[in-house]
Amino acid sequence: MNNDVKSAIDEFHSVVNMTPQELESWLKTDDSKAVGQKDGEEESTGHKSGKRIIELLHKKKDEYSEDDISHLKKVISYVHRHSAQQPSGDIEHTRWRYSLMNWGHDPLK
Repeated sequence: MNNDVKSAIDEFHSVVNMTPQELESWLKTDDSKAVGQKDGEEESTGHKSGKRIIELLHKKKDEYSEDDISHLKKVISYVHRHSAQQPSGDIEHTRWRYSLMNWGHDPLK
């Protein structure tokens, strides 16, 4: 495993601050299902990503495929980009927070 891949894996595990169980429970909520881009589909991109993140969190780091590495880099990018757009005020019940949570990151943790 080269250093770039190791760094990406470490950063993924840093930005994804929800446990697989927390994320799985969250994805079952109406709030989770109500946010995100759907691109003509029933399920949003973030909601699909959350399911994939759960799978990645259950894998050992040395079991990640190239496709897995690609997805975890996508997660890192999304969390950083979306976090920079934090709205002012109380964020607890915002679509902004809910979108991040679909990607495994709870900004209130």
